[in-house]
Amino acid sequence: MSVVHEVEVKTRQAKEASRLLSMVSSSTKDSALLAMAEALMSNAAAIEDANKIDLDNGEKKGLSSALMDRLRLNPKRIEAMAVGLRALANLEDPVGKISEINRRPNGLLVGKMRVPLGVIAMVFESRPNVTADIAGLCIKSGNAIVMRGGSEAIHSNKLIAQLLSAAAESCGIPNAAIQLIESTDREGVRALATSDGFVDLMVVRGGHELVRVVSEYATVPLIAHGKGLCHTYVDKDADLARAADIAFNAKVQRPSVCNAMETLLVHEDVAPVFLEQLARRLLDAGVELVGCTRTLELLKGKCAIWPATDDDWDTEYLSLKLSIKVVRDYEEAVDHIFRHGSGHSEAIVTENYSTAMRFLHEVDAAAVLVNASTRLVDGFEFGLGAELGISTQKLHARGPMGLKELTCEKFVVLGHGQIREG
Repeated sequence: MSVVHEVEVKTRQAKEASRLLSMVSSSTKDSALLAMAEALMSNAAAIEDANKIDLDNGEKKGLSSALMDRLRLNPKRIEAMAVGLRALANLEDPVGKISEINRRPNGLLVGKMRVPLGVIAMVFESRPNVTADIAGLCIKSGNAIVMRGGSEAIHSNKLIAQLLSAAAESCGIPNAAIQLIESTDREGVRALATSDGFVDLMVVRGGHELVRVVSEYATVPLIAHGKGLCHTYVDKDADLARAADIAFNAKVQRPSVCNAMETLLVHEDVAPVFLEQLARRLLDAGVELVGCTRTLELLKGKCAIWPATDDDWDTEYLSLKLSIKVVRDYEEAVDHIFRHGSGHSEAIVTENYSTAMRFLHEVDAAAVLVNASTRLVDGFEFGLGAELGISTQKLHARGPMGLKELTCEKFVVLGHGQIREG
């Protein structure tokens, strides 16, 4: 079967399944999610074995350390996948909720009802744990899902998708509600992106090049999980001990993901003390540092640091590398974020309430944080159970995409014989 034919068959099947899934009860969906979580835990060893094949192949292909980290599954990450599915089961089902009921002068009741989008196509790279997040979110929100992961994770993705689909179907979820395109031919991405009439929304979660290419030829509605060029600004009124913990976590806790900090901005009033303390801690953790001229002056002879180039301010490293810039004031920090940020996640550390509120209002990003690490910008951390991706767009969803973002509204009208006059 060619990949184009595979996409045609599976999107058509998903469309049929979506109609049935939209009518499935909340209790049935929740039972399916719990069964899916149990299937992952019961087959954790088999998942690790499949993942080892992908990891071995990745080493042979020379994948970067960032991609290898994203690819790797271990008992803790498999358990996290199951925890996410169970968390979704405990969340309120948005489907069928009616809001904004208004009575018109003629007695007509007009409101809005939340409904599934239908069929969601998801293209993503590397991270096989995303397979469980995607499937769980779509089942809970009443959407059928057709996934296409990267070739580097094909063995992990195939097994996880098979386990999830079988568990869901055993609980009454329609067959074909969870689909994986097993061919890794790149033409499959184009076929998904042009599946008009079958795919209601496509989400792309991967590198800049993948997003750019798919955006060029997609004919279905598209949401891109853009790059995460995230900043942390340490203000002159920051608690420096708190700032150090936040910045360290944002860079080091998991540097290969999109919500990791890539640039640290520090007010010149606190930079001499703060940078010396934090630089040693970062270097001990294996972080490569590059900085502006002022940063180099402050750290000269105290630690290893290299000059930052113009490209560094626009680079998503996804590794243990950090750009540092000393700024004159708040305005210069915000201006730098405006010029170089990707609209993902931006943080300020300050004890000044007025400055914090200015930052919240003036910085344009999917998530803006005060006194907290950018690593917290995540569907699970935000109480969404999981996320389909983090949208840096403004229509129709922005930030972590949870259950509500996988539904839309339709108008519902209740009358008793009203007709339009005139």
